[in-house]
Amino acid sequence: MGVTSRTTGATLRRMEASATSALREDLLAQRVSLRQELQELGYGSEGLSYDPNFADSSQVTAERGETEALATTLTTNLVEVEHALGKLDAGTYGICESCHQEIAPARLEAMPAARFCISCAAHRR
Repeated sequence: MGVTSRTTGATLRRMEASATSALREDLLAQRVSLRQELQELGYGSEGLSYDPNFADSSQVTAERGETEALATTLTTNLVEVEHALGKLDAGTYGICESCHQEIAPARLEAMPAARFCISCAAHRR
């Protein structure tokens, strides 16, 4: 058993089952919300869909740009949430992907999809 496996096991044991369950529920709720928001924007497997017969004025172009930026943000957030759920399933949730140390429970509570501890996240900016 390597250092990462021992650290992961210790992290998951320290996190009470109720806390882990609450984080999972939060992530699942975020996933549903993000999918719903993307659907409301008209985002599907092909990306955003627009009416090709609609006149393309500068206002419409600007609105499309804003919609595309929002869809990109929502999609990125959805990928992060899906990744965190995968880590929960794999038993690696709560471990920094950079330094392989425990992510502080307070950080995970604030950002359930966090991939990095606060120190590594600060260095990435």
